[in-house]
Amino acid sequence: MKPANTNLLGFKLPNLGSFWMLVAALGFAIMGALVKIGAQKFSSAELVFYRSIFGLIVIWLFIFARKLPLATPFIGKQISRALVGFASLVLFFYAIAHLPLATAITLNYTSPLFLALFTPFLLHEKPKKIIFIGLLIGFVGVSLLLKPSFHSADWLAGSMGLLSGIGAAFAYIHVKQLGKLNEPDWRTVFYFTLISSLGAGVWMLYDHFNVIEWCDLPLLLGLGVSATIAQLAMTRAYRTGNTLVVGSLAYVTVVLASLFGILWWNEHLSLDAWLAIALIILSGVISVRTTR
Repeated sequence: MKPANTNLLGFKLPNLGSFWMLVAALGFAIMGALVKIGAQKFSSAELVFYRSIFGLIVIWLFIFARKLPLATPFIGKQISRALVGFASLVLFFYAIAHLPLATAITLNYTSPLFLALFTPFLLHEKPKKIIFIGLLIGFVGVSLLLKPSFHSADWLAGSMGLLSGIGAAFAYIHVKQLGKLNEPDWRTVFYFTLISSLGAGVWMLYDHFNVIEWCDLPLLLGLGVSATIAQLAMTRAYRTGNTLVVGSLAYVTVVLASLFGILWWNEHLSLDAWLAIALIILSGVISVRTTR
């Protein structure tokens, strides 16, 4: 049995990469479900704010307790990563609010496909031939999922979901670049949650603001807790597990989101929608293999 190590916040945890990815998948699926529930009252900007501020408080307490330095010579790269991540998060939450949960999460999980597409050019790496197979499969899957039978509102939300996947891919590339610069994970998470909290907070000032009632607190707290646990578990999974296995298990989120959608909102997707989701997952697994 492998010895225990510390995770992002210093807690003793075993080296079970696959297990932590399953924890992350459950956390992200719960987060998606809570976003969909919260969207009945709150805007996407508000939900991003409440999701981000919780993570910011947690990571700041960790930094304060450890007296860790926030100053970095790569502040431009950190802010760029945070802005891309913030934009991706807003688009993702919008898609969740207006599409079946499984569909929105699947579109966001096209990020490995775009990651495999962009990485060779942005990081000056030679592309592998198998990526072209993954791209073709992914294109067919996305075309099926965003089929012309969608009405205009679904097309808008679907486009937002797809853009969130592209944004997430660019955010992951930034994270990879920051890792090569030896920037610690906690600093990257701090700037991401800080920019997201500030960006969403300013947005809320110019948009309609919904007053929080006592009955909203469990939902908003659950959103912050599930998102933070999922983020930490995913970080742990990629640190301790096999990248290919962990990356493939990330798609368990789609399965769990599908179950939540069926049980909570009676969302029953058509056969071609399930086929599209399967194709996108397959293309994502192929993409993970090319960028591991």
